[in-house]
Amino acid sequence: MSYEVPDLSAVVAEQSHDLLFATVSGAHLYGFPSRDSDVDLRGVHVLPLTEVVGLRRGPETKERMWVRDGVEIDLVTHDVEKFCRLLTRPNGYVLEQLLSPLVVHTTDGHRKLADLAAGCLTSRHGHHYRGFAVTQWRLFERTGEIKPLLYTFRALLTGVHLLRTGEVVAHLPTLLDKLDGPDYLAALIEAKVLGEHRSLAGVPERPAPERLEADVAHWHEELQNARTASDLPEHPPAFEAVHEFVVATRVS
Repeated sequence: MSYEVPDLSAVVAEQSHDLLFATVSGAHLYGFPSRDSDVDLRGVHVLPLTEVVGLRRGPETKERMWVRDGVEIDLVTHDVEKFCRLLTRPNGYVLEQLLSPLVVHTTDGHRKLADLAAGCLTSRHGHHYRGFAVTQWRLFERTGEIKPLLYTFRALLTGVHLLRTGEVVAHLPTLLDKLDGPDYLAALIEAKVLGEHRSLAGVPERPAPERLEADVAHWHEELQNARTASDLPEHPPAFEAVHEFVVATRVS
């Protein structure tokens, strides 16, 4: 399922702080948007020195949700310092946002930071993806909706692939091909197109609960095995380089 990045240059131009980058995240990045999915824009803004060194501190995080041309847009940006702090921790969200192929706005700084991303990958990212999968599975058990079920498998497969290869892939259909994931997920992706909160109970050829539980347990085990066997370091070797990037970006 392909997705064409909309022209959101006007949205970028409206921001009160310069943006280092803005990319599309969420269901569109993961490969299973619904017809009524909003567009999750994520990125980095740069606070000027006057909003960092004085008494009036600028916003570390800016959030806004609105409807533009009939499309609901959810925009969240972090200041470059906060984003880079998260990048040097085992945080898969910011990695995926930084490396998202769905680019709305980019700069030389974005490309430089993306080049540093490989040095921020660690074996501890396995904890991030395990935690996200557990949270989404519990949500699926409460709601029975397809969305958290797909999020569960997306997190597990992204984590396994990252720990095995050092490559960040957030697109579930691609991961299914690379890792030979459960065959029924492709049909569930198609079913979710009809509605953001569609129930699994409404899918005629849905997998049995026992099959789902067994498959989730299997991929949790694969994630743990991948972490144990991973060649990725425990801590990010690019920490100092990212620190220098933040300083250079701020003073420039």
